[in-house]
Amino acid sequence: MTRVQPAITMPSGATSAAAMPPGARIASIDGLRGLVMLLMLVDHTRETFFIGHQVADPMDLTTTPPGLVFTRLAAHLCAPIFVALTGIAAWLYGQGRPAAATAGFLLRRGLFLIVLEVTVVGFGWSFVLPPPMVFLQVIWAIGWSMISLAALVHLPRGWIAAIGAAIVIGHNALDPIAFAAGSPGHVPWAILHDRGIIDLWPGTRARTSYPLLPWIGVIALGHAIGPWFAARRARRLALLGIALLAACCVLRGINGYGDPTPWRIGPTALATVMGFLNLTKYPPSLDFLLLTLGVGALLLAAWPARGGRWLSVLGGAPLFFYVLHIYALHLLRLATARFGEVPSVGWLWLIAAAMTPPLWLATRWFAARKRTSRRWWMRYL
Repeated sequence: MTRVQPAITMPSGATSAAAMPPGARIASIDGLRGLVMLLMLVDHTRETFFIGHQVADPMDLTTTPPGLVFTRLAAHLCAPIFVALTGIAAWLYGQGRPAAATAGFLLRRGLFLIVLEVTVVGFGWSFVLPPPMVFLQVIWAIGWSMISLAALVHLPRGWIAAIGAAIVIGHNALDPIAFAAGSPGHVPWAILHDRGIIDLWPGTRARTSYPLLPWIGVIALGHAIGPWFAARRARRLALLGIALLAACCVLRGINGYGDPTPWRIGPTALATVMGFLNLTKYPPSLDFLLLTLGVGALLLAAWPARGGRWLSVLGGAPLFFYVLHIYALHLLRLATARFGEVPSVGWLWLIAAAMTPPLWLATRWFAARKRTSRRWWMRYL
């Protein structure tokens, strides 16, 4: 049995993928992962302790206060950045390995994530068995994206990039296509493109919260830029980020193709900005992905070589943190149920801040165990 090598943080000046020891980690990737995990914690705190103030997609700006709008906008960064980083990590994993070995690992881990979503993660949200509604969310989408990437890694990098770009740019052209519930195309289309409800068996249905198609494009694009992380990459990432944000501004500005919901000039400058940024996440529109991935590229470009090490702890074991925070939030909600909801958005940030230290300590403990473990299954966590 092959032992998993201890992780070594690589600075941003690393010059060769071949020079990276097995199990080496890149500080900016783990750090950015950690940052988006904390933003996700705030958003899930909102869903747990501010349940009477749920937001639509896109948000209704006439009823959603600015503090809640910008809290939600910050959380929009999480899924696109994390999926793109998963693609980059898959490229790094594949260095020095045959494509078949990389594909096999992606296939197995993708299946593992799908099973995890509908069992451990699903139970953590509801504490109900069997659940009346199975929510197919981000872990489900990442799992299927990894399975799709397992097929794509056999292709030349240029083809992977072209397929990813075609999906991300072109999937909004499919928006007019719809299938009624009960029709032959409803289930596959709800899984691939349209957020919908699927009947599983009497008493249980599934909600495809994260339609898969655009996320497959994002993971493919992340994999395609993986070679940038074998050399100095800050300039390329900065140019990419600027280009993506510029494209978002142009497309959003003309109110044409790119997002199904147009924006309008509001009564105030703040209202106008909120309307401009109020993009569709389910499924993620082209403008949504241009904005979030552009910000992500700029963050990666600017990430200090030795900065944010405490964030890298969370980014070194993100799946453990994800599962742990769901159960922690649910248990905390049960323990404080008699107090009702929190009175304002600021409380959401305070609760998330208070939960971060114990979650960080638990994640640091698990990451250390993972790095030194001889158990094969630890690689999947």
